[in-house]
Amino acid sequence: MTSTLQHTYQLSHYTDVLRRDGILLSIPDGAGDLEISFATDDSREACPHTLFVCKGAAFKREYLVGAIEAGAVAYVSETDYDVDVPCLLVSDIRRALGLVADTAYGHPSSKIKVCAFTGTKGKTTCVYYLRSILAEHARRTGAPAPAFMTGVEYDDGVDRGESLLTTPEPFTLQRRIAHAVSAGCEHLVMEASSQALKYHRTLGVEFTVGAFTNFGEDHISPIEHPTLEDYFSSKLMLFRHCRTAVVNRDMDVAGSVLDVASACGNLLTYSLADTTADVHATNVATGDRGLTATVHTPHAVFDIALPTPVTFNLSNALAAIACADALGIEPEAMAAGIAAARVPGRMEMLFTEDGSIVGVVDYAHNGLSLETLLTDLRTTYPDRELAVVFGATGGKGVDRRETMGEAAGQFADRIVITEDDPGPEDAAEICDAIARAVAEQGHDNWQIVLDRAEAIRTAVRETTRPAVVIVTGKGDDAFMLRRGVREPYEPDTVQLKRVLADFEAGRL
Repeated sequence: MTSTLQHTYQLSHYTDVLRRDGILLSIPDGAGDLEISFATDDSREACPHTLFVCKGAAFKREYLVGAIEAGAVAYVSETDYDVDVPCLLVSDIRRALGLVADTAYGHPSSKIKVCAFTGTKGKTTCVYYLRSILAEHARRTGAPAPAFMTGVEYDDGVDRGESLLTTPEPFTLQRRIAHAVSAGCEHLVMEASSQALKYHRTLGVEFTVGAFTNFGEDHISPIEHPTLEDYFSSKLMLFRHCRTAVVNRDMDVAGSVLDVASACGNLLTYSLADTTADVHATNVATGDRGLTATVHTPHAVFDIALPTPVTFNLSNALAAIACADALGIEPEAMAAGIAAARVPGRMEMLFTEDGSIVGVVDYAHNGLSLETLLTDLRTTYPDRELAVVFGATGGKGVDRRETMGEAAGQFADRIVITEDDPGPEDAAEICDAIARAVAEQGHDNWQIVLDRAEAIRTAVRETTRPAVVIVTGKGDDAFMLRRGVREPYEPDTVQLKRVLADFEAGRL
């Protein structure tokens, strides 16, 4: 399947790109004049004049043979498979993949302003906040709405849908950037995960602005990052390709991040606490249904109303505003964009008519995120019971079972432990591990309800006084991952909204 967005080059154009990067080991003589009109790493997409990239530890020679039969005229690989088309032998196939994809689509990030967020938590929220600001700017100027990519969904101006990865693989990423360019979008906002940065999925992308929002221990496992140091250094790779860096001064690691970010052409800092930061807030006031603040940037001072009552989302709003300031966006669009922002499955607030229960649906899925969520809600609602429904994913981030259990045990009044994408593992065993961590905190008001829908109903039904009922971990997900199968699941927000209505109507 060809793509009109890909460019036609001689093979020598690709070899020059790989040679400049220092990863090209060899190429047969006389192959440089071959015409390449399409490049891919998927043998099912191969067509005449294709350059095929052999990627992945599980790659099989038969994939290459199939691509050649479909019309591939050359291939890029770390291994010479001794076939009848030229091999561009490289030392690093992951770097090659990023560079070939970027080249095939004509380096689209040079034709649009790409903004990326990295951080342990808050990336998705920051993307939606900045997207809302840029959408307001586009509305005022008559331009197309900004493109965006998150771990939840994407809209590149041509296609839109559910995301499978926080940051797509290189050919998908570059196609979406090229789509945004073809749609006339001025901006594209995205998440840059540590895995994507570490394995060079974003190689070739020019980031107009790159923001580092926060850092905590997460994603440490044999299949993710082996050490905290590896996780941290992977995130810092964002600044290798940024024109402007945006850094949260409130991080414990802010000094180290600033040392690396200072190599970018421009640097902006933001902070909830430090009024010397380039972007900061004063006059912060919190109410039941949101907060207000006065925001100071290098170019303006203006008021915002944020439709969420927790202060960590004010930090996310400041990150988005700092990026918008770097892009030259007017403060009126910043204020209006923040007020209108909605983040599916992130701090979505629901209320019973009589106000007796505040429902919260969030994606907090590690100990740091859950602790921050609970402590912020405790500050906002000091006289209410905090009841939380959560679980932990299977097959990765095993430490989350302990860290989330500890956070809930320390900061929640009532706990319902349940299923959350158990994947290859048994959900009951995951819940037992969480329960042990909860009990070790001396907490005894907890129970395990494996059925997540019933767990939500239980948390609401057993409310006896004004309460905040928090359902966290899955956000707006419409699936449950069990044994490698994405089974349909009614999103937490939909379920909690219905259960709150049933509670108020006496149907529980």
